[in-house]
Amino acid sequence: MFLIQRCLCLPSNKAELLKITCASRCLHFSTSAKMSKKFKNARRIEGLDGNVWVEFFKLSSDPTIVNLGQGQPDISPPIYMKEELAKVAAIDNLNQYTRGFGHPSLVEALSSLYGKICDRSIDPYHETIVTVGAYGSLFNAIQGLVNEEEEVIIVEPFFDCYDPMIKMAGAIPVYIPLRFKPTKENGWSSASWVLDLEELESKFSSKTKILIINTPHNPTGKIFSKEELQGIADLCIKHDIICISDEVYEWLVYTGQKHIKIATLPGMWERTITVGSAGKTFSVTGWKLGWSIGPKNLIRQMQTVQQNAIYTCATPLQEALARAFWFDIKRLGDPECYFSSLPRELEAKRDRMVQLLQSIGLKPIVPEGGYFVIADISGLNVDLSEMKEDECYDYKFSKWMIKNKKLAVIPVTAFCKAYKKDFEKYIRFCFIKKDSTLDAFEKIIKTWANEA
Repeated sequence: MFLIQRCLCLPSNKAELLKITCASRCLHFSTSAKMSKKFKNARRIEGLDGNVWVEFFKLSSDPTIVNLGQGQPDISPPIYMKEELAKVAAIDNLNQYTRGFGHPSLVEALSSLYGKICDRSIDPYHETIVTVGAYGSLFNAIQGLVNEEEEVIIVEPFFDCYDPMIKMAGAIPVYIPLRFKPTKENGWSSASWVLDLEELESKFSSKTKILIINTPHNPTGKIFSKEELQGIADLCIKHDIICISDEVYEWLVYTGQKHIKIATLPGMWERTITVGSAGKTFSVTGWKLGWSIGPKNLIRQMQTVQQNAIYTCATPLQEALARAFWFDIKRLGDPECYFSSLPRELEAKRDRMVQLLQSIGLKPIVPEGGYFVIADISGLNVDLSEMKEDECYDYKFSKWMIKNKKLAVIPVTAFCKAYKKDFEKYIRFCFIKKDSTLDAFEKIIKTWANEA
């Protein structure tokens, strides 16, 4: 009204024009206020906007910070992968769409490889699917198989996308923790993380549809033993549920350890979706290619989601990945096969990181697999009074370390929901890094030790 009153002081024609303009703006603001309710987010994503990777990427973006947080290799991928991608890019028809559920040469390579591992014939066109990363496989499986109000059991800590994906499907996540129980035999290794099978069975109900497991496990590095997997398999069969087995670190297994696919146990192929990742297998996380292997009836539901969501994945990347697979399938079991040479390279990096962490009073838990070390920080007694009070201890410590030590890691409670208190004394370090990155890490650690 104040604006309209001011209009009366103007010549009549200008006053009239301004009155109309002001009235129009008032109407626009009123309409916007009413429409804003319709602009709210869909209920399925309420409370899911926070993301540890977005937050810590921003915190560690300063180039002076040594980033051992996100599982992003800075080592070089195999040279033959890069060479094949360059060749593929020059072939015109490989720069166009390909089959929606997986480029033919890639699904045939996957079928050949996993047929050997699982000792069975795998139909490349009906028992595999190629997805946008392992994320895509998980999303397709959950969207395609879980109904509203059904329950999905997840082992905590868990890769952080499991929980929101379940909730976006309208389903209910049910949590069960790993518990750290060091023994004389296992000591401070990831083998001391234990899943209590009696406690697990107590989580099952008439609404349970899926159990998600992850082995080798992120962030702990635990590899589930055959005995543990058999116990899990028995429960899946007894309660007639589906198992999603996230095995993206399947090749990153260290001396004395063995990775077993739960799908190879009796009665489990029919109810298991096994998830893999090019990013983890060949150190090409930016390619964002994943896959799932499983029975036709389960893979078909994933294909239905994919054809109505992203349709297909990048053709040149799929063809180059297929060629890399065929190259290493031919030398499977050879020490020079990338599936064998990479874990050898990483084991030395793991051991170096463990020794450095111990030198400043941290208590690292030596991983059996994967490329992360989690360490107990409770013995350092760092003054965190300058950090926010409403965050878990590991979050405050991680942010303090970025600010004061120029070293970025990930807090383990980022992988937790119901049992944060059990895990807030741990932080996660990534060791799939080139030597110069680990040299910079060592310099920080030695300076820290001298200051103590």
